Amino acid sequence: MRNDPQVINLVTRARNGDRPAWEALVDRYSPLTWSICRRYQLDRTDAEDVCQAVWLRLVQQLDNLRDPAALPGWIATTTQRECYRAQHARCRLAAGQQAPQTGNHPDEQTVMAEDELLTAERHAVLRAAFSDLPPGYQRLLALLIANPPLPYAEISARLGIPIGSIGPSRARGLERLRRHPAVDALISAEAAAS
Repeated sequence: MRNDPQVINLVTRARNGDRPAWEALVDRYSPLTWSICRRYQLDRTDAEDVCQAVWLRLVQQLDNLRDPAALPGWIATTTQRECYRAQHARCRLAAGQQAPQTGNHPDEQTVMAEDELLTAERHAVLRAAFSDLPPGYQRLLALLIANPPLPYAEISARLGIPIGSIGPSRARGLERLRRHPAVDALISAEAAAS
């Protein structure tokens, strides 16, 4: 999540020695490191070593991280590199034995965990962007996604706006959401990943 204000805040506070901010970063991104370790099929001991190495590297590099909002990507990349190192070390130790496959074969549980983490991150970004919208747009969009759906006439009456302005107002509100720095970064990151 690039430009996620919460991540930027946590990184900035952690750089300044704020222990609760550091713990919040670890709590927030530990599921990501563990899911990557599972994808690489590391045993528990190797996974613990990898996670410890990732957090140690972050302590060493936190002041050098140019873009605090890029932290999730940095953690994912560093975890993958550490997983590769762990697998490579395991292969060297097992010389003469059949080397374990180093392919990237995520199991169903790993994929579900990663999907849940990504969904939670998307929801957090959308909630943050939605809360930054002016109240009028918040009310309009909330009514437009009400379940069961409300007719435009009722939305018009509740908000005191003409029916003809609901569509254009919705478009402007959604465009503001799309332009929110955190949402824009999320869209860009997901486009680059695919």
